[in-house]
Amino acid sequence: MTLESAERHVPQLSLPDRIRVETIEVGPAGETLYPPGFERCVVLENLPIAPEHYRMRLQAPRASTGLPGQFTMVRTAPDEDAHLLLPRPMAVYRYRPDDGEIDLVYRVIGEGTLAMSERRNGEQVAIVGPVGRPFTVHPGTRGVLLVGRGIGTCSLTALAEEASRRDLSVYGLLSGRSQDVVLGTEVFDSLAHKYETANDGDGSSSMERVRPFLAEVLNLDEVGQAFVCGANRLVDLTCELAAESGVEVQVSLEAPMACGLGYCHGCATGAFGELEESPLVCRDGPVFRASRVTG
Repeated sequence: MTLESAERHVPQLSLPDRIRVETIEVGPAGETLYPPGFERCVVLENLPIAPEHYRMRLQAPRASTGLPGQFTMVRTAPDEDAHLLLPRPMAVYRYRPDDGEIDLVYRVIGEGTLAMSERRNGEQVAIVGPVGRPFTVHPGTRGVLLVGRGIGTCSLTALAEEASRRDLSVYGLLSGRSQDVVLGTEVFDSLAHKYETANDGDGSSSMERVRPFLAEVLNLDEVGQAFVCGANRLVDLTCELAAESGVEVQVSLEAPMACGLGYCHGCATGAFGELEESPLVCRDGPVFRASRVTG
C-alpha cells in the first residue's frame, strides 16, 4: 500500500496493498480552516449510548468552528492524573456551532477512554482543536455516499449533516460488530435519502452482502463522491466499485498520535528517505483521496 505525494510513493499505514492514497491540497470551497487552539471545555453530558460506547458533549466554542473530517486531541483524565498524560485523537461526531458545542462519541477500549467515561458533568476537559484537513465536497456534487464501520462512523456523521444542509442527497452504509453498536443511525434516520446497516452478528456485513447496495448507490447519476472510514475491506470495496462508476473516494485514516499537530512526527506514514519525511496523518490528513491500483 502506498501514499502518494509529489508523485512519489511511500509505505502507508496498514491499508491493503492495492489502495493508494494521496494528500488533498485544497480545502473546501468557500470554507475557512481555523487554526487549532487549546481549550478547557466544560462537560455538559457524558452518557452511555451503546455497549462500551459513550457520547460526551462539550462546551467548546473554538472546536465547534471545525469542519467535518477534522478532529480534536482530548486529555481523557483530569490534570492531576499524570499517568494518562497523552491526549487521544477523537473525531467530532456532531458540531453545534450556534451553541459553541461539540459531541464526541468514543468506545472504551483502554485506560484512557475508561478515564474519559468517568468524567462528570461540570468537570473541565482539556482539548486541542480543530485539527487536521477536513473532507472536501466539490462544487457540483449532488449526492454523496458515506461508508462507516465501528467508531470510524464518527468521522462521517458531521459530514452527513453538512451535506444535508447543502441539499445534497445522502446515502450511507453503517457497519458494526453487532447491531447494537452500529453508530450514527439517529443522524441518518433524520436526513439520509437512503441508508443500510450491516453487522457481523447476522452476516450482513460480509462484502458479498454489502456489494450490491454500494454498487447501486455508486451507479446513481447524482452520486459524485464517496467517503469512507473504519475498515480496510470497506475502503477496498468502495474504491473498486467507485472506479467502475467514475466516483472519487476520500478516506479518513486512523493512527496513534501523541501531539496531533505535527510536532512529534509519531503518525508519519513512511519515509521518502533520510532527509525527507512522508506526510503525517494529523497534519496532512486525516482525510486523503483514495484509489485502487489495478494490474
